Amino acid sequence: KLAVEQIRQAQQKHDIQDMIVVVERTGNYHLPPKRAFAKAGFETRVLHPFATKQYRVPADPGNKTDGTDLSAQHRAAAAGFGLCEFELESPYRELQLRVRHRRNLVEKSSALACQIREHLHLAMPGFAWLFEHLFVHQSARAIARLCHSPAEVIQLGRARLSQHLREQKIRNQPRTIDKIMSWASQVADNIIQDGLMHHTIWTDLEELYQHFRRQIAVLEREIASDLVQTPYVRLMAIPGINVVSAGEYAGEMGPITRYANANAITGRCGLYPSRYQSDDTDSKNGPIIRHANRRLRCALMRIADNLACHCAYYRGQADVDEARGVDKRAARVKIAK
Repeated sequence: KLAVEQIRQAQQKHDIQDMIVVVERTGNYHLPPKRAFAKAGFETRVLHPFATKQYRVPADPGNKTDGTDLSAQHRAAAAGFGLCEFELESPYRELQLRVRHRRNLVEKSSALACQIREHLHLAMPGFAWLFEHLFVHQSARAIARLCHSPAEVIQLGRARLSQHLREQKIRNQPRTIDKIMSWASQVADNIIQDGLMHHTIWTDLEELYQHFRRQIAVLEREIASDLVQTPYVRLMAIPGINVVSAGEYAGEMGPITRYANANAITGRCGLYPSRYQSDDTDSKNGPIIRHANRRLRCALMRIADNLACHCAYYRGQADVDEARGVDKRAARVKIAK
């Protein structure tokens, strides 16, 4: 309130007619002052720290203080680097938060899956490699939970393992139990250290993993509910694009009306080559630029990967590029474009 009052007094004293308030982006900490100045009626813009640095270094090389940063921010804002940011409206705002939350849970569950396999291997060496999709194989996980060592698997035998699965109401095939019994007979003589402790650890982690998977499933249903309220739902007519990839793309893009053309989209996410030109030297096709909207770029590149695998048209394009010796990364960027 004091800052707003000081600004209003300065406006009257110096007869300032044209004024903007610029706040430097710092994580999420710039949001409270940005919202406060906007609420007070000022045109409030956001300045990227890179712009501050570029305008500070020429004037104060080797000297970074709050004062030099403030002067640099003033110069950058006057040069036009104070940017207006659109606020996402519903349902795009909810969609963006949900897809980011889901992506975070997916990354955490993937890390948990690696830890579970590691501890399971220490308790029951080689068991995890018996099944290609361990975490969807209910009978395998139920037996692994029941037995903390290969010796215990042999001790229980086929009949008791089958009975346990029937009691748990888990469908199973005899060949699954045969595969486990064969494995147990091969590794029964292995020396296993702290097997019971590793068994306890991986079962605890597996409960957390299953909780994450349930939350991810709930989020995907909510994402679908948001997605059908946007034009991006039409993307699902293309083989290789599902609710998750279309939802991530829509959440990071926002309303399509904010983009003049396709190049505005790929320009925002930095899907174009960098260029170095000086006098007669002109390298037009450098690596893709580093500074871009990385979340939007990731959403587009994931879609490009899926299209190259599951859409006949883009799979054909990818095969042609591969036959011509085109770098796989360049082929993916081409599909994303």
